[in-house]
Amino acid sequence: MLQDIRAFFDARGVLEVETPLLASAGNTDIHIESLSTVFGDQDYYLNTSPEFAMKRLLAAQSGSIYQVCKAFRDDELGPMHNPEFTMLEWYRTGFDMFHLMDEMEALVLALSSDSPVTFNRFSYTQVFELYAGLNPHRASASDCRDCVIEHGIEQPVGMGENKDEWLDWLLTQMILPALPSDQFTFIHDYPASQCALARLRVNEAGEQVASRFELFYGGTELANGFHELSQAGEQRQRFEGDNKIRLLENKPAVKIDGLFLSALENGLPECSGVALGLDRLLMVLIKSTLIDDVLAFPWQRI
Repeated sequence: MLQDIRAFFDARGVLEVETPLLASAGNTDIHIESLSTVFGDQDYYLNTSPEFAMKRLLAAQSGSIYQVCKAFRDDELGPMHNPEFTMLEWYRTGFDMFHLMDEMEALVLALSSDSPVTFNRFSYTQVFELYAGLNPHRASASDCRDCVIEHGIEQPVGMGENKDEWLDWLLTQMILPALPSDQFTFIHDYPASQCALARLRVNEAGEQVASRFELFYGGTELANGFHELSQAGEQRQRFEGDNKIRLLENKPAVKIDGLFLSALENGLPECSGVALGLDRLLMVLIKSTLIDDVLAFPWQRI
């Protein structure tokens, strides 16, 4: 699989790069926890993805790049999770997210040449209207709660009035289980409030959405991609907003990556990028349901 990935990008003139696994700043994402270590008297974070460092290369005019590396996340261990995992991340200058989805589809087809595969594409609005009967951009938290009750889905304790949490709950409990179990599905145009590092735009219905997509096989998430935000000021505000939420949820604030923000200030080229979990993709290719089946050294054996 690694040989085929490198051949795929070599044929397209995409440069392979290598960036450090350790960084002096971490990932503020409220849904991701970093592993850390100490060197001298300073804390360092094991990367949850190579995104920030790769964007610094893009800002230095590297052109389109890709990387296969290890990534690390705390509190993730189970049939589909390992704290240390292998990630393929790539960035294509001049691409919007739809061009990148096309290329991701071509890559998966190249890696699964021994068996036919099918791809579907839906907007976030389409899958919610199809499987939950509501518009996720216009619905309120109360509307989402009513949908959960109407369909007999368990209500989590302490959810409150956070609409995004209700949408995530509907996505995992109702939408993803309804997707074709033996097919790949792209979901794109997430709510603006779930933009992470993606730029915002207005869709055909006049709703502000995040230019972000995810790839699933059945209900299993494989990849997360963005039409990349290039405005340093807005990105700093998002990081600071994440840390405020972290503190409200009794989580530690994470040091913001000033070097990454400086790279954005210097100028990030128009580009889209995506991170693909290779362990999970290999699970799909060999039809396994356990991540340990594709790891030479699973967590219990290190």
